Amino acid sequence: MKKLLKISSVLAIGAGIVFVAGGAWGIGFTYQNVAREKIVTPSDASIPNKPVRGPFTLKSQADVIRKHALEASDGKVYAEMPRDADRGTWVTATMLTTALNLGILTYVFSGLVVLFGCISIWTGYIFYALSRRGVK
Repeated sequence: MKKLLKISSVLAIGAGIVFVAGGAWGIGFTYQNVAREKIVTPSDASIPNKPVRGPFTLKSQADVIRKHALEASDGKVYAEMPRDADRGTWVTATMLTTALNLGILTYVFSGLVVLFGCISIWTGYIFYALSRRGVK
């Protein structure tokens, strides 16, 4: 049992380190890719005049794009527009909000990976401590 706990400890800590590193990389990757686009929220956004970098400013920008698209189409969503209407605004708005929302999901997913990594490291530490106590 002692050997099993030690092996489990090493595996859990190793996996945890990989998860934390991978999650941190995902957060950094998303931040860098969003930052290089130099997007600033407009003055009518829920978070006005701020550089878009993290999940809250990503959400604010996505919401204001949708708001502007609805204003441009007299409150109609893409599916409600007549076939002969110019739908370019909605196509562009949908593409942009989808990209922004994927950025939000990437932040959330990466954060969860970091959390699971920390839990795995903690579990490995507990296994190690139990193996040192002489559990049989």
